Amino acid sequence: MLLFEGLRGIGPAAFRRALLAVPPGERDAWADRLFDVRELPDDGAELPRGAVPYYPAPVDAVLETVDALRIGPDDVFVDVGAGIGRAAALVHLLTAADVVGVEIQSALVVVAQELAARLGAPRLRFLRADADDVVRLVPDVNALFLYCPFSGDRLARFVDCLEPLTWRRPIRLAALDVPLPDRRWLERAPARGSANLDVVVSRARGSGVPR
Repeated sequence: MLLFEGLRGIGPAAFRRALLAVPPGERDAWADRLFDVRELPDDGAELPRGAVPYYPAPVDAVLETVDALRIGPDDVFVDVGAGIGRAAALVHLLTAADVVGVEIQSALVVVAQELAARLGAPRLRFLRADADDVVRLVPDVNALFLYCPFSGDRLARFVDCLEPLTWRRPIRLAALDVPLPDRRWLERAPARGSANLDVVVSRARGSGVPR
């Protein structure tokens, strides 16, 4: 039985209180029990060359991302390289936002989709897709998170493909453990919290910078 059964139906504020009541050093284990996470599937042949094998983002980094990007119920949030869906599920439960996890490895997507079904969360979904397909598959995305799924030229290409989104609405982007490339249409947010979380926002009118 999921630990989540005891939290079913509570809103984002109550879920956040429950999470923050757990000592920081125990939050990752708590999240694994909450979502009934057991042994992770092995990375397979679908993992692109140069991509980083899946490893779940720390819970505190997810909390910091939610706060840095100011995610709320009106946002459409994409977790790029979502793995088994732990970070995406946490973001949804903390914010009530529409959350889409994009993952290239089929075995991980199956686990993530099973998690969404157990949680009964229609605004949490997972797609088996390459990161390059994000703009096509989730055209209304306005907030994105990357936990070091790739770097270098591939990261630069991914960031560049997001620019057309800013013609319609501001976007915010957070990356953990990898610096985002500088672009004229992006503005780096002031450092806050972990030095390992890089946050940028588009310069589109009305975007602002999280303070």
